[in-house]
Amino acid sequence: MDLKKIQIKETNTSDFDNIMTVEKQAFGYDKEAKLVAELLTDETAEPIVSLLAFYDNKAIGHILFTRAYIEGVEEHPMIHILAPLAVIPEFQQQGVGGLLIKAGIRLLQERGAHLIFVLGHKEYYPKHGFIPDAGGLGYPAPYPIPNEYADYWMVLPIGENKFDTVKGKIRCSETLNRPEHWRDDESDRQ
Repeated sequence: MDLKKIQIKETNTSDFDNIMTVEKQAFGYDKEAKLVAELLTDETAEPIVSLLAFYDNKAIGHILFTRAYIEGVEEHPMIHILAPLAVIPEFQQQGVGGLLIKAGIRLLQERGAHLIFVLGHKEYYPKHGFIPDAGGLGYPAPYPIPNEYADYWMVLPIGENKFDTVKGKIRCSETLNRPEHWRDDESDRQ
């Protein structure tokens, strides 16, 4: 596949069906699709960055960044959480996810964001600049992460100040700030 043929665009309401199709195909179940549908209408998640990747006019990937906050801070720096990143199976491991991440970072930088957090694969996200163990750097996750999985909670500084911003426990949008989104539980997959 020629990555130069991939088109990435910011989504709008007319893209909802494509987003749901990508999410369901990428994960093989509906849990992430339901989460994305809720996040797209959650006012506490705004401003969001939602991007679709297309190949030959077919939606093949989606990424969502939603607003997050640092607890106990009056003036919140602009921070976001990446969740989820989805690429349909036949286009996985070909660089589509990386293109979506780069495009999202660029947009968030343009909009004044300082930090991006992700709870994800500790081998994948550091390739895109994410630093493992955000909790150890002063940014505990919304829910406790067991020590053996500390490196899965990551941060990427994208603002001019890097880590010279207030630190503290991260709080996400109302939709994402539920414990079921912070553990891997096979019974949640439907």
